[in-house]
Amino acid sequence: MQIFGPRKFRKVLVANRGEIACRIIWACKEMGIKTVSVFSQADRDSLHVRFADESICIGPAPSAQSYLHIPSIISAAEIYNVDAIHPGYGFLAESPSFAEICEACNIKFIGPEASVIKLMGDKVEARRAMKEAGVPVLPGSPGPVATFEEAEAVAKEIGYPVIIKASAGGGGRGMRIVRSESELAHALKTASNEASAAFRNGDVYVERYVERPRHVEIQVMADEHGHCIHLGERDCSIQRRHQKLLEEAPSPALTPELRAEMGAVAVEACKRVGYSNAGTMEFLLDVDGRFYFMEMNTRIQVEHPVTEMVTLADIVRNQIRVAEGEELAFSQSDVIIVGHSIECRINAEDPLTGVPSPGLLTAFNIPGGPGVRVDTAVYPGYYVPPYYDAMIAKLIVHARTRDLAIMRMRRALEAMVIEGIKTTVPLHRMIMEDEEFISGNYSTKFMERFLQRTGGGAKVASA
Repeated sequence: MQIFGPRKFRKVLVANRGEIACRIIWACKEMGIKTVSVFSQADRDSLHVRFADESICIGPAPSAQSYLHIPSIISAAEIYNVDAIHPGYGFLAESPSFAEICEACNIKFIGPEASVIKLMGDKVEARRAMKEAGVPVLPGSPGPVATFEEAEAVAKEIGYPVIIKASAGGGGRGMRIVRSESELAHALKTASNEASAAFRNGDVYVERYVERPRHVEIQVMADEHGHCIHLGERDCSIQRRHQKLLEEAPSPALTPELRAEMGAVAVEACKRVGYSNAGTMEFLLDVDGRFYFMEMNTRIQVEHPVTEMVTLADIVRNQIRVAEGEELAFSQSDVIIVGHSIECRINAEDPLTGVPSPGLLTAFNIPGGPGVRVDTAVYPGYYVPPYYDAMIAKLIVHARTRDLAIMRMRRALEAMVIEGIKTTVPLHRMIMEDEEFISGNYSTKFMERFLQRTGGGAKVASA
């Protein structure tokens, strides 16, 4: 591992947009670091452009010609003579080639080494590495399945149902559940085609499918000197079409003993692969309390605020400190989880169908009061463009207990007024009233059951 520093950054380029770009800018301001924002023509009026010390347009609206265009971003970094680039999440955050180019240009990439990004970004290789590190892994194919016959043999060996997953991606793309042999051929072809279109890599692998699991992830933080700790877990089980809608910390399903066990496994795995900076180990947790490695996100997560709220750790600030070559400022024994936090993703989309709803925000009121945080880059009069992810804000609450956190989120959602476009606010208000959610006894099947209980979402549509 190449160790930079310790050295203090004078200027950081933020290679992202929206709320996460603002979040990085806030951290840099508190550290006395100048910032450069990059923006597409569609984002000229975004708050991340307004609040950075300097800004530069890097291309037209489409991501491929702006936020994903590495030559434009590197050119901007060289023009403004920055010390480092923070990629945020999405776009180039998990691109090993981008990390390599930054290093070649003597610009510090605020994230792990390119080789580690590459390893953990390949789902098959990541599974193999985790298995060698002693991390529980679901039974499945040892590598990509090249033919139907190979997939059929694996499925027969581990038993149906199985799940087909893209080797090079995530987010539900290139993923199909197969419950019988008759479904396998079609699912295999469909998943491979989808993976090829989304990731330019059609490789897929087969894995045992866990019925009604919880999606629990461990936040890790590691420096470049071999030190690694975890900051507890987040429960991300409430999803629609494999896209997270709501997260909470700590998970209602974990005991202190299970939390310690999962955290220790995640930390050891990070040490084994030489990980540094912030990252997330994602696990499936079955009904018997057994957990299995799913994937690792080698970047900051959308849902990092709930961890910050219950631990008081500034994850973005620590990312920057680690990238400067500093050692972690705290040890595992210093990490204490206090209270409960919930995050609702406020998306510009139809709350029932999930169809994007870009347009002009004619009203946008941010709730306040004790224990309420809103991360956003929009404002009244802002035009939500149709070119990017639909999330326009993250509403986060913190309270001493989970019950109080739910009550606080209800109050905050009621005070969050957004007009001019459709959003997921009505959906979240319904979830906060749902008995299954309130009980804490839910799984990744929550939304399916929720829609059944609400007449296919009719109540949500009329909310």
